[in-house]
Amino acid sequence: MSAFLPLVDSLDDHDLLRALARIGPLVVPLLLNDPASLPTDATRFVLFDSDSSQDQVISALDHGADKVILPLDLGKELIGLLPEDRLLLLLDVGNVSAVSDKVCHGVSGVLIKTPSVDPDFIGSFSRFFTGLTVHALLTPSSDPPSRSTIVALQTVKTTIVVPTSQLTLSTPDAKHLNIADAFLAPLTSDRKDGLFPTVVSSHPDGGRTLGLVYSSPESVKESILTGKGVYQSRRHGLWRKGESSGATQDVVRIRADCDADALEFSVVQHGAGFCHRERASCFGAGDLTGLAALERTLQARRAAAPAGSYTRRLFDDPALLRAKIMEEADELCRAETGEEVAFEAADLLYFALARCVAAGVSVTDIERSLDLKAKKVTRRPGNAKPQFTNQLSPTSEEPNESASTPPVSTLAPTVAPAPVAADDEPIRMRSYTLSSLSPPERAQLLRRPVLKSDEMIAKVKPIVDAVRTRGDAALLELTARFDRAHLPDPVLLPPFAPEATALPDAVRRAIDAAYKNIRAFHAAQADAAPLVVETMPGVVCSRFARPIARVGLYVPGGTAVAGCRSIVLATPPRPDGTVSPEVLYAAQLVGASAVLRAGGAQAVAALAYGTARVPKVDKIFGPGNQWVTAAKMLVQNDTDALVAIDMPAGPSEVLVVADRAANPAFVAADLLSQAEHGADSQVVLVAVRLADAAVAAIEDALDRQARALPRVAIVRQSIAKSIIVRVDSVEEAIAFSNDYAPEHLILHLEDAPAAVAAVENAGSVFVGPYSPESCGDYASGTNHTLPTNGYARQFSGVNTLSFQKHITSQEITADGLKDLGPIVATLADCEGLDAHANAVRIRLRELGHL
Repeated sequence: MSAFLPLVDSLDDHDLLRALARIGPLVVPLLLNDPASLPTDATRFVLFDSDSSQDQVISALDHGADKVILPLDLGKELIGLLPEDRLLLLLDVGNVSAVSDKVCHGVSGVLIKTPSVDPDFIGSFSRFFTGLTVHALLTPSSDPPSRSTIVALQTVKTTIVVPTSQLTLSTPDAKHLNIADAFLAPLTSDRKDGLFPTVVSSHPDGGRTLGLVYSSPESVKESILTGKGVYQSRRHGLWRKGESSGATQDVVRIRADCDADALEFSVVQHGAGFCHRERASCFGAGDLTGLAALERTLQARRAAAPAGSYTRRLFDDPALLRAKIMEEADELCRAETGEEVAFEAADLLYFALARCVAAGVSVTDIERSLDLKAKKVTRRPGNAKPQFTNQLSPTSEEPNESASTPPVSTLAPTVAPAPVAADDEPIRMRSYTLSSLSPPERAQLLRRPVLKSDEMIAKVKPIVDAVRTRGDAALLELTARFDRAHLPDPVLLPPFAPEATALPDAVRRAIDAAYKNIRAFHAAQADAAPLVVETMPGVVCSRFARPIARVGLYVPGGTAVAGCRSIVLATPPRPDGTVSPEVLYAAQLVGASAVLRAGGAQAVAALAYGTARVPKVDKIFGPGNQWVTAAKMLVQNDTDALVAIDMPAGPSEVLVVADRAANPAFVAADLLSQAEHGADSQVVLVAVRLADAAVAAIEDALDRQARALPRVAIVRQSIAKSIIVRVDSVEEAIAFSNDYAPEHLILHLEDAPAAVAAVENAGSVFVGPYSPESCGDYASGTNHTLPTNGYARQFSGVNTLSFQKHITSQEITADGLKDLGPIVATLADCEGLDAHANAVRIRLRELGHL
């Protein structure tokens, strides 16, 4: 237990904060929780107030907070959802009795705000919270505690919390407590000379013991205040390590043992080593072993390996090093016996550490990253990426990331990814009753898996930059790398060879029918004539549409009617370099001027900037994986590209509203039609007054149909994060749907058409039992590119107007300017834009109206 906990009430005194971080955790209010301004190695307990949100708590833990201290009401919401060892409760003396046994079992400790530090009074709380750590926070007007108070509270198993404004590195006074005095207060030595046995361990080398020394109150105080290793020599007094030898130490942490009679110093050792015999450790020769030894060897060889040596080849040839890492990883996976696993793991670690050393990354950096990841409370599903599994087809994704496994928040049960069902377990959604949920819980039902767009943009930027700067050469290299297709030319130009568009008659007739429906629906959307309005006599304003000249499409459909002069269709090629004949036939129908044989971020970059072979476009349309989406977002913000995009995109989703009239098999089929898109897809069933038996019938149909699908492995993952929401009325169902704003909304209701009037937010609505979402995807006539991830609140799906821009014009007669001109001049004067006013007045003078 720490002697005391400092409560950070200012970030101004950096020396004080660094010293405090050496001896224990810092309690940091949320408003001051800035890791960049706090000591790097500080242990942080983040303190929240009653206005804080669950998301803020999760974010603090994900960003390295060791514990969070929460008010009782907020704590109750998160108990069971957060690890108990990361959670403390903030209590007033008056609400201690409101803490139930269930709450106590869900936290590791309490912080009690109290006006008194009487040990008997505080001791009653320690007895009440048996098994928990107890901390006492004095009211702001209280004086700092004395050393004797700290000791007395330690006897009743309580740690006092002291504001940093009451702490000092200097001489203590009535208003300030010296932090070294506070740390030393509970320590007791069982030696006649009063010294404390002190174990010194090496911080970068995983706690390796360097030696045993002794400390005195004076040496401990100096170490805390200076951050340097200072000990007590039994012969020569204070021993400032390295003062004469240069083998100095930076102190990272000072801890007392469980009996408060011995110390441990964790240090970064410099120079020849800790031992006076110039060895790393006093215990033995001091030679490093294992990963630490390998790291030092690789670092030395990186600096001085002779030309032609194997290690030098690894550092000079990244492609060789990458190949060896992949080779050794594969051999480790194939190893069978324990001896083989150890042998192959050692090889893999050698090459992996060589990669780290080449990048300037140390084992300490790796350990720090592991520690930070261990502190996260949000988790990815952990599914294998498509290129490493046989369950998914090859795609045009960057091999280092998966488009189907975005981070999923584990904030609450409503969004936490349930364990994926094993093959012999039923495939089930999670079920909730809307009326029984609190507002925060209801809000969680609306959450989607969150894609970190800033991280994805950073990852696609090198790909986009390569195509922007090196054009076709980079495009062909990336296509060979990601699509496994080696092409002489990235572009196909019409007319396409008949054999390239050869299709079975049934497929050709289906595409023709779909094209006819899509064209008819989208042609009806086009602006037939300019909009003309006379806003006042002699002042005629108009708006007219013009097609966007050059567009790039990730999918074909309904665009030729907009009149675009140039249509470039991008599609990933097959490994032999050919393009699907269905895609080429559709490209031919819509009048594509070129087909780009590329996918992913590289295709987006080629469309945005153009290359010697790929025509530049003005706007990019079409859905894609997270790499495509991130690349679209990147290029639209680059003024060098001067390109627009249709909308942000996310994983596919559907919300189905069903009442007693719904056919369970139809509902299940509609849910599965979106669930099979990818592991990150989400489907929602809103059940209107459905009996348990009716819901069970839908679940049974879903399980039965899913098992018959070739993509059942994907369905298991997406269904595990999908939900059933029980509601009491159609009105409540549509209200929930409007809040969710689904990409696809399907209405299985007794009077489905009547419910459409209440729909405010949806990408596309499918009305009645015979309107499956699949029809909208392929052939009914509506567009398949729709807003996802809740963007249906702000965006429309792609339509004919998406391929047009609108230009306004005005024509003002002399009489019209006589009336309008003085208005304009007055407003220009108000803004201080004299030239604007002059442009009007010079004409009015010419007309004799001034």
